[in-house]
Amino acid sequence: MEGAPAGHFHTTTPLLESWALSREAGVKVLLKCDNMQPSGSFKIRGIGHFCQQMAKRGCKHLVCSSGGNAGIAAAYSARKLGIPATIVLPETTSLQVVTRLRGQGAEVQLAGKVWDDANLRAQELAKRDGWVNVPPFDHPLIWEGNASLVRELKATLGTPPGALVLAVGGGGLLAGVVAGLVEVGWQHVPIIAMETRGAHSFNAAVEAGKLVTLPDITRVLSEVVDDAEAVSAVQRFLDDERLLVEPACGAALASVYSGLLGSLQAEGRLGPLASVVVIVCGGNGINSGELQALKAKLGQS
Repeated sequence: MEGAPAGHFHTTTPLLESWALSREAGVKVLLKCDNMQPSGSFKIRGIGHFCQQMAKRGCKHLVCSSGGNAGIAAAYSARKLGIPATIVLPETTSLQVVTRLRGQGAEVQLAGKVWDDANLRAQELAKRDGWVNVPPFDHPLIWEGNASLVRELKATLGTPPGALVLAVGGGGLLAGVVAGLVEVGWQHVPIIAMETRGAHSFNAAVEAGKLVTLPDITRVLSEVVDDAEAVSAVQRFLDDERLLVEPACGAALASVYSGLLGSLQAEGRLGPLASVVVIVCGGNGINSGELQALKAKLGQS
């Protein structure tokens, strides 16, 4: 155990200009490489901040029901804080995931056949004295931690980009980026929020007019791409930048590779752009074999 350090757990990640993506988009594309975080994804920003705050409030044990980026961030944070972590996962979880979590020092419990079963077990454990359940995205402290990404952009760029592209899953990154833009006075910067079809809960909420939690002063364009476009973007990004990212991140990259940015401009939904920042959010949930399997399933050679 390492004990609790004074600083935050995330690192200031590189902001790199991509020649290949800039050529595709016809505008300067900057990559915010949060796949290079110590936990492998942006999640360490928000979850690290959440865990540090819980430790200050007397938390003695962290519990989480995610085997993905959130679980890895929780396990990493617990190790840095010097407190135990229990990650509860379904019995169907791959050995690779279990091994990685145990490598971070976490105890892994397998419970039930599906995630709901594991989550119920995690909630039961969190009732123990001093135990805290780590939410993957839905907590103000997590949004607060994720806002650090925008502060880094402000420190590096000085002036705002023309637009910011990110992938939307549970909404924790989006909420943090919105908060960060407001904090640094960049609330006029449009956000292009990308999802894959079939998992497009944010887009569905926008289309239904049910989304009421984002401030009126921010402009969010919600867009959806097919799985095939996301996976194709992952492969092209690997070829262009020698970086392997997961398909959720591929949804954000597809905004460039599919020509969506140009389409939004042609439709008048997006103005002239001097630069675009694409958040490269993570690469834990993929390896070369899984990418080839995804491509084969989608009929991509």
